[in-house]
Amino acid sequence: MIQLFHTTSQNCSRIVTENYSTSFSSAIRMLHKDLRQPVFNIYGFVRFADEIVDTFHDYDKDFLLQQFRTETYDAIERGISLNPILNSFQRTVNEFNIDHKLIDAFFLSMEMDLNKKAYDCQGYKEYIYGSAEVVGLMCLYVFCEGKKELYDNLESSARSLGAAFQKVNFLRDIKADFNGLARVYFPGCDFNNFTEQEKRQIEEDIHNDFRQAYLGIKNLPLKARFGVYVAYKCYLSLFKKIKRMEPARVLEERIRIPNYRKAMIIFRAGVKNQLRLI
Repeated sequence: MIQLFHTTSQNCSRIVTENYSTSFSSAIRMLHKDLRQPVFNIYGFVRFADEIVDTFHDYDKDFLLQQFRTETYDAIERGISLNPILNSFQRTVNEFNIDHKLIDAFFLSMEMDLNKKAYDCQGYKEYIYGSAEVVGLMCLYVFCEGKKELYDNLESSARSLGAAFQKVNFLRDIKADFNGLARVYFPGCDFNNFTEQEKRQIEEDIHNDFRQAYLGIKNLPLKARFGVYVAYKCYLSLFKKIKRMEPARVLEERIRIPNYRKAMIIFRAGVKNQLRLI
């Protein structure tokens, strides 16, 4: 039965998500059961593409990324793939009619990671859109379940949430990106002399993204609202921790939220959800 193959493929996407991100995995489990697997399928896909450009240093990254891109579109067109991650992703793309332009933008950002080491303002915006905002929009297709007017109303907030997550990741991962990959995502920043003023300007931008994102979260369908809110609160907690730190320390270590803190965030979010305060 082919359903066994599809189920096995989707299990692979779930395992990838759980292995790479405990925070996102926890948040996805808070979604309605109808929405969980499609979001696992999206995350598994973007995670594998990101791995190509970030960790496959001993291989031909350009070739592998182009091959992955070609196989992605072949899978979507054929409605099947022997690559389990692409098979589960194509099922989600085809089921929810996800706009292929979002996938195009995503791959463009992945290609930028292969070649660019520093970004101007325009390049930064383009990269953020393709690497993060479109992922939020793919998930929004799932959350809205075909309701175009609802999607249109929430599109801006979904983009803001994706941008906020990505920019927090950039702050959290400065050491790995700058020292390990020689990348500087924030325009005009010199991480050899990272100042408090530069850090505050970045944080103000992220704060505005979080504020805009929350407006949309409150209007998400009930099936999606709690899970997205949990992800929002986890990243907001990480952001607040980074804000309290000196620039030099941000450059020296990868900031994390301990598991007990994540559990507390989920508990408090659950209480607010029960009281209809989200």
